[in-house]
Amino acid sequence: MPALFVGHGSPMNAVEENQFVRGFRDMAATFPKPKAILCISAHWFTRGLRVAVASRPRTLHDFGGFPEVLSAVRYPAPGSPELAERVASLLAPREVAFDERFGLDHGAWSLLVHMFPEADVPVVQLSLDASRDASEHLAVGRALSALRDEDVLVLGSGNVVHDLYDYSWSRDVVPVPAWARRFEGSLRELLLAGDDIGVAALPYVGRDAATAVPTPEHFLPLACVLGTRAAGELVDFPVDGYDGGTVSMLGVRLASP
Repeated sequence: MPALFVGHGSPMNAVEENQFVRGFRDMAATFPKPKAILCISAHWFTRGLRVAVASRPRTLHDFGGFPEVLSAVRYPAPGSPELAERVASLLAPREVAFDERFGLDHGAWSLLVHMFPEADVPVVQLSLDASRDASEHLAVGRALSALRDEDVLVLGSGNVVHDLYDYSWSRDVVPVPAWARRFEGSLRELLLAGDDIGVAALPYVGRDAATAVPTPEHFLPLACVLGTRAAGELVDFPVDGYDGGTVSMLGVRLASP
């Protein structure tokens, strides 16, 4: 199974038709339907690792100020307590708490409504650990790499550039700042070179990184996905572009040649 990092951008992408959501659908059409999905989203950022175990996870509307049409969206995919147990066992001896209340946050369902619209694939969410840096999330991904051979899609959801301070809330097409292009360009070079350690260090060095990654949670899902990479796997970028000028929609796909 490939592994994917997808830029989710505005929650409105869940209900809009644009180049990004067409890219989400096109990605999902390139591989067989997975047995289950492990989603690692920017919007579940906890102290310590947590895995959701609900058999019928709720659709969480974890945002405000958006049109009612967005709050009406439901994504009724089943959960998988069995996959949650498998995740915890692979991550041992790291402590993983089982969370019976957490559902699917918008970082997950805003993508899945396009990628798997029938909502018939079980989805489990794993949280990001606020006490761990990107290199430690890379190690989390390595521990989970066996899932890909078990027909589980490892799906990271975030944005490699996520600056809301200068974001165009009208979502008009505006020029992308030079610092964003430089940061994303450096990231692409490291990914294509197979330098995952360099990728994990990138958000912590330099002025461009401080603006592109002001807080870590939108970048860390990429580190988890990269950790699952097997030797010789190809990397490509099936989705790109910017939402609101300062939120990168870059998608990263790992797949065997």
